[in-house]
Amino acid sequence: MVKDLVALTKPRIIRLNLIAAFGGYWVASQWNIDAWVLVWMLVGSALTMASACVFNNYLDRDFDTKMERTRDRALPQGRIKPQSVLLYAIILGIAGSAVLFGLVNELTGWLGLIGIFVYVVIYTMWLKRNSTWSTSIGGISGAMPPLIGFCAVTGELTIGAWLLFALLFLWQPAHFWSLAIRRVEEYRAAGFPLLPVVKGITRTKWQMLPYIVLLVPASILFYMYEYVGIYFLVISVVLALVWLVHTVLGFGAKDDDKWAKVNFIISINYLMIVFFTMIFDTSKV
Repeated sequence: MVKDLVALTKPRIIRLNLIAAFGGYWVASQWNIDAWVLVWMLVGSALTMASACVFNNYLDRDFDTKMERTRDRALPQGRIKPQSVLLYAIILGIAGSAVLFGLVNELTGWLGLIGIFVYVVIYTMWLKRNSTWSTSIGGISGAMPPLIGFCAVTGELTIGAWLLFALLFLWQPAHFWSLAIRRVEEYRAAGFPLLPVVKGITRTKWQMLPYIVLLVPASILFYMYEYVGIYFLVISVVLALVWLVHTVLGFGAKDDDKWAKVNFIISINYLMIVFFTMIFDTSKV
């Protein structure tokens, strides 16, 4: 039971996003750390993200029975009642919002609520079932963690906050579409109109390119505004170019599944390395 409750929160997604939230806080703090604010920001972020993920599992429970990747989850298998999962999601959301509003600041609380709303209502309930734009627009919620981390320090939306938002927002589509290409037939069978299902794999590869390309100027601007140092600039640009080259090579790939798997791995490593570098190469006041 406990294992299923944890799985409903999608802990792998939360781990990645907490790294991004920590990176956002660290950059904004410029090494002037308030440990308690940092801790409460991470706790509140984790709880709000967990709430959104549990709502997602609740709303997708019928679709999850149609996909090999998801049919063994607790809801499709009937190990937990839907009403219990819905209550669980609500409790997590209330707890996360209370922490952010009460122990961090009002802006982070609103950002957390916006993240939940976009992921649950805009992405899961609407676009995921009706439009190929689900991945792109749904990326707004996925880009909230570094924004929350940054605003936990500043209490306002500055250029640094928006650049952090841009980095994670631009990262998500190519990352997710790499997975979607590998699972395209499962998504087709489940009835999700994702880009590779509706427009095909070649069109999806083309659409990945602008997002990856735009990561380069976003990183350069982050350096130019003196939030990070030269190591971040070099590493982030080089990794983005490696990812871009591999994506371009995908047009000649004979095995799309193998290519997409490598592209997915590159995307994961890009995010982790870039945010760890950001943390260690933050400009000091």
